[in-house]
Amino acid sequence: MGASSAGAQEKSQPAVTELPVIEVTTPSPIVKPKRVQPGKSADATQAAPIVEGPAIPPGTTLDFDDHTFASITVADEREITANGGTTITDALQNKPGITSTAFAPGANRPIIRGLDSYRVRTQEDGIGTHDVAAISEDHAIPVDPNAADRIEVVRGPATLRYGSQAIGGVVAVENERIPTFIPKGGLSGAVKGGLSSVDEGRDGAFKVTAGSKATGFAVHADGFARRAEDYDTPNGKELNTFVDSQGGSVGLSRVWENGFLGVAVAHIDSLYGIPGEEAREGVVPRIDMEQDKVLARGEWRVRDFGLEAVRFWFGASDYAHDELAMHAHGDDDHGHGEEEHADGFSLGSRFTNKEQEARVEVQHSPVGTVLGQLNGALGAQWGNRNTRGQSFEGESLLEPVETESIAAFWFEELDVTRSLRFQAAARIEQTDVDGTGWSEFHGEGEEFHAHAFEGERGFTPVSGSLGVLYQLPFDTVARLTGQYVERAPDAAELFSKGMHEATGTFEVGNPFLDVEKATTAEISLKKSTGAFRFDTSAYYTRYDGFIYRALQGLACDGAAHDGHFHCEDSHAGDEHEEETFDLVFFRQRDANFYGLELSGQVDVAPIWRGVWGIDGQYDFVRAEFEDGENVPRIPPHRLGGGIYYRDANWFARAGVLHAFEQDKIGAEEIVTPGYTLVSAEISYTAPGENGAPAMTIGLKGENLADDEVLNHASFKRREDVLETGASVRLFGSISLN
Repeated sequence: MGASSAGAQEKSQPAVTELPVIEVTTPSPIVKPKRVQPGKSADATQAAPIVEGPAIPPGTTLDFDDHTFASITVADEREITANGGTTITDALQNKPGITSTAFAPGANRPIIRGLDSYRVRTQEDGIGTHDVAAISEDHAIPVDPNAADRIEVVRGPATLRYGSQAIGGVVAVENERIPTFIPKGGLSGAVKGGLSSVDEGRDGAFKVTAGSKATGFAVHADGFARRAEDYDTPNGKELNTFVDSQGGSVGLSRVWENGFLGVAVAHIDSLYGIPGEEAREGVVPRIDMEQDKVLARGEWRVRDFGLEAVRFWFGASDYAHDELAMHAHGDDDHGHGEEEHADGFSLGSRFTNKEQEARVEVQHSPVGTVLGQLNGALGAQWGNRNTRGQSFEGESLLEPVETESIAAFWFEELDVTRSLRFQAAARIEQTDVDGTGWSEFHGEGEEFHAHAFEGERGFTPVSGSLGVLYQLPFDTVARLTGQYVERAPDAAELFSKGMHEATGTFEVGNPFLDVEKATTAEISLKKSTGAFRFDTSAYYTRYDGFIYRALQGLACDGAAHDGHFHCEDSHAGDEHEEETFDLVFFRQRDANFYGLELSGQVDVAPIWRGVWGIDGQYDFVRAEFEDGENVPRIPPHRLGGGIYYRDANWFARAGVLHAFEQDKIGAEEIVTPGYTLVSAEISYTAPGENGAPAMTIGLKGENLADDEVLNHASFKRREDVLETGASVRLFGSISLN
């Protein structure tokens, strides 16, 4: 467990046990007055809903609000910079309940409690990332970690606020690209970056916000760039694992005493390689991705007429990526219908996504009842998405498809006493998906025929939840929640109908899929103050109609010949004149998921100018279909711990994280051996005083034992693609206000 966070502690507190609070905003639309550190007061002149709080001492991970009705994980800016990964998942993947798809360094999606793709929503400042990453593990999330001030993860269903595609959780990148306050002194900014040994990586970023209290206007600008070469493993270089990306944004807001209104435009482009068998054979597949996005956000704190506040979010984006490969000259099996690039790479497929999304939330004023104070919010969400996956080599994976959804949701919290709170929430959603797919794909012998389907499917998911929080002695909070949530099938699950070269599959969607239903119960205990801090959650989820990709044991040609597809036994071992792809059907089965997540820290004793302590973590998820068959790509049990020291300036930690062998495997899977990650970190922070900037510099080592790491949840597991070997990263930052 990484035990690092940003900032420095006040010098008057040599032994840190009372930790400042990071306010989380993702789980609920109900915003309550922020807790203020003793002896501190918010700067009222900023007049904004987000006010910079006290600095977070290094070495804390259980320092966020423990009064939420959901399991939350937070990675702050310092931790993100220290990890230095090329995706937002890199800062999260070793935390309890969270792993990664690890398809490529440039494309690494989070897995939450064994769930990913269409069940985990990724978003930036409340708006979805608007990409095609859920369709395939080789597709990147178009948000760089250097753009994040912090990353909040809801572990478990977040459908009630964010919609069907959040049935497994939400990964929320929070930043100030749309300024929400006037910075102290009219100016704030930061520069940060680092160098890594394992891939000769180098990255850097800046951000600056300026504003005037007299005019009420604030402007923001940020930018980043990163380069990384093929990374080292215990067995040598892993070919084609380079990353080259850059981007930035500009934003403008009008801030007044009771709210703000702002807009920002952002751009990102990234070129990255895909490792594996094709890379070793000289095909060197790569993806060239680009996205332009417009974001708007506002809040009006009414505090009258029975209304506490009105908030809105809006986003519109234009995303595209090209999938490129280099084929040998004179190879007649490639190049037909492909676009040839001057650099020798041919265009195999192109994915595009144009999307718009809006959400409005109205929070009512607190209402006194005979049972206690009632706080609540109503909201509405709308989205429109046009997606296409066009192939230039064979049958296109996804013809143009449009998804439109509209929803309403309602949250209420009842404060019965200072120790007892209840929450209830409900959501109804209408989703319509219009596209072209196959109603059937069947064959006689080795010749398979497809029957076309063209039309619209409509779904009306309904979800609800109940939760209770109880304040136990010793500042411990107990939480019990129950949720019934429904998810509409994604466009790709309904209408996929062709080869997917990156995953080596020939995917056939099912336009007759039904709504996926999940019933979840979760119990947890959390304590975020004092010398002993912990967070523990146990959960059980039953899925009715769990949608999954089922391998059929057949390998098919990517293109039709004389109106039919040639498919044969994928285990036959015959040499094929053309490249073949494993046949996959989207199907539904009932399934059960359950698991446990534990993390804890103990400040053992004061030493030198600070305190030393120990930390530990353990997590697992078990997933089975109704007949006892294992759900594929489920992460293994993990157990870890470490020893740390921290004071107002220094932070040091050494630890291990062991992943056990995963032998609970699904159909067509193989056992994945365990591994042990050894890590160490040391950093020094000079807090800013009297207008001087704060500075941090540090070293962090990962996988220092150079162990061979295979990720069972990755599609690259079957190609024996190792993750990074031993690495040391030098990182630093300079920040003002």
